[in-house]
Amino acid sequence: MEIRQILDGAESLEMVMPEFQREYVWSIEDAKKLMVSLFRGYPTGSLLFWETETPPEIKNNAIDPTKLGLTKVILDGQQRLTTLYMLIKGDIPPYYTEADLKNDPRHLYFNVGTADFQYYQKSRMENNPLWLSVIDCFDEEKVEPYDISEQHVNGHEEADFKDTMKVVSSNLNKLRLIQKQQYPIQNVPKAATIDEAIDVFDMVNSQGTKLTDAELVLTHITGVWSQARRVMKKKIQQMQDVGFEFNLDLFSRFMVVTLTNSALFKKNAKLKYDSFEKSDYTQAWEKISKALDYLIPILQQDGLISSTNDLNTNNVLVPMVAFLVENENKFTGKLKYQFLHWMFQALIWSRYSGQTDQRLDKDVHIIYNRTDFIVGLLNEIKDQRGRLEVKPADLEGRGSGHALYKMLYVITKANKAIDWSNGGAIYGTIGDYYSIQSHHIFPQAYLYRNGYDSQNHLHKKLVNEIANRAFITRDTNYYISDTSPAEYLPEIQKVFPNALKKQFLPANEENWIAEKYEKFLEERREWIANEINSFLNMLWDHESDNELVEVEDIQSWEKLIAGGESNFVEFKSTLRYCLRQESPQKYIEFSIMKAVNALLNSEGGTLIVGVDDAGEVLGLEYDLSSFGNKGKDGFLLHFDNMISSYLGKEYAADISGRFEVLEEQDIFVLEVNASNKPVFIEKDGAKLFFVRHSASSQPYDMSEAFEYINKHWTK
Repeated sequence: MEIRQILDGAESLEMVMPEFQREYVWSIEDAKKLMVSLFRGYPTGSLLFWETETPPEIKNNAIDPTKLGLTKVILDGQQRLTTLYMLIKGDIPPYYTEADLKNDPRHLYFNVGTADFQYYQKSRMENNPLWLSVIDCFDEEKVEPYDISEQHVNGHEEADFKDTMKVVSSNLNKLRLIQKQQYPIQNVPKAATIDEAIDVFDMVNSQGTKLTDAELVLTHITGVWSQARRVMKKKIQQMQDVGFEFNLDLFSRFMVVTLTNSALFKKNAKLKYDSFEKSDYTQAWEKISKALDYLIPILQQDGLISSTNDLNTNNVLVPMVAFLVENENKFTGKLKYQFLHWMFQALIWSRYSGQTDQRLDKDVHIIYNRTDFIVGLLNEIKDQRGRLEVKPADLEGRGSGHALYKMLYVITKANKAIDWSNGGAIYGTIGDYYSIQSHHIFPQAYLYRNGYDSQNHLHKKLVNEIANRAFITRDTNYYISDTSPAEYLPEIQKVFPNALKKQFLPANEENWIAEKYEKFLEERREWIANEINSFLNMLWDHESDNELVEVEDIQSWEKLIAGGESNFVEFKSTLRYCLRQESPQKYIEFSIMKAVNALLNSEGGTLIVGVDDAGEVLGLEYDLSSFGNKGKDGFLLHFDNMISSYLGKEYAADISGRFEVLEEQDIFVLEVNASNKPVFIEKDGAKLFFVRHSASSQPYDMSEAFEYINKHWTK
């Protein structure tokens, strides 16, 4: 069947999308690759239809109620079909709404001169008549080769109209012929049940965006309980509103545990979909929803977990929810605090960092089958790690990506720490200037000026160690800047006598200088380790009169990315790797440093590498592989060199970078502080100046820069 006939069938509701299908999740790069492949005549798979007299619930109720006979249900190829519909017809197919689109590829453009596909860039395409919207290209009345060629030749005297017309017509016709391409279609027999149809879908779904095990489970659930996805997504939004970022995969895990008492998606003897009815699914979900409503306030108030940003993994919630759904959503006696004790131990010792399914299944089994299940859960961690007590050596060389860093934040909140400038609590802050930041007690720039080498990996680990971190507001962090601890800590001690103690800073002033920095670290490591152990012991032996405070949410990378780019947030797909040319390129590096330069010259902000413009998490696979066996160390060293080369190493103190994990992929998060002086970027011997404006990095010429500098920095 020709592609245009298939699209017409979707438009006329001859072909429909079942509710159990997930939303449109393709990235804009996936969409571009499909068009490139079709344009070049490459194979792009096939579509799978299920012709049935009794169709399941249909997405968006996009079905013709008067239709008799067989209905064609789209089982596989929905991502490709939706992409083609939007890029050829320029509209959203009837089975989706705007909210169902994770990304929208309709700003894809086609160069009718070079046959290149790229997403719209104003500076590159606005005055170039050869760059045309792909959607417009399929409209023969809107785009005519003669007009395009004439416009191009008028702006380029050296261009030959006849040659231009020949190339433009050829490329445009080749693109339009995509509509007439025959697309392979496979059919599931009409005698198949819905579960059989889904199983066939899973077997043939080796091309395109393959379902994960969790997604396949949810597909089966939705095949029986058609509203499952909508109900769960509503709960996800509810949890986001209180600072907790969950996803459908986690909820699918909860459902499997509740239905089967096992955490496994595969090789689960009880996970037989034909044995469950809609009532089984809805009753299981009701228990899970109530369990979360009971658990989240406990995490916030008693566990001091402000948000999921305080958790290394949401998997620690699976055993807790498993217990609650079986016990009428109640933690009796000290069990609530003992569960919290176990949760922190599981986080500290990375219980689920490997063999996740197997370890979750073991822990769920312990909960359902042992009366002393908390002891059993703790013994699993002890067997895995050897001990549960935190020792000072565990903190040595550990940075902000380690679970003990998050524990430091928790015990700091538990100790009712206050800000070092305004004396306010470090929780419950409002606004950018009072948001909580991780502060280097011995500022990085100060240490690098006093004997520590920023190019030495071991020195960098010492400089960025957990024991050199405190939590203060952004305004205070900016005020302290790179001042020596020997200068600013006595002032804080004088104004707020208990402020340093509340953040576990040794009072020995002799060690507040660079020469005694490592002695300071030794003392603080010991104090932090003791406080963590005391906090955990307090939870285990909890008495009812212990006071714990409720705290506010802190930054969630998921929420930040969902908010899109702004004057304070920038996304970059890679650090240096060009996805189109498949190799490291200097212009990619420059785009990173240009964005950093703009943030330095503005109000600061966050730059996330490994996320594309649309907010799609791409990860750092290509960048990291480009450094060979050096991996992340090579990445960090190269980034430091980029700062030195483009900006100057003196600005490194305002730029803090670290790896985070999001959607099981590495990303690189850059926190850029506003500079206290103008920063220029060097390129090809020239000094350039950028400012963050309208969610982009705007270049200023020298006169504009001079005016901006006078207004921005002159007091």
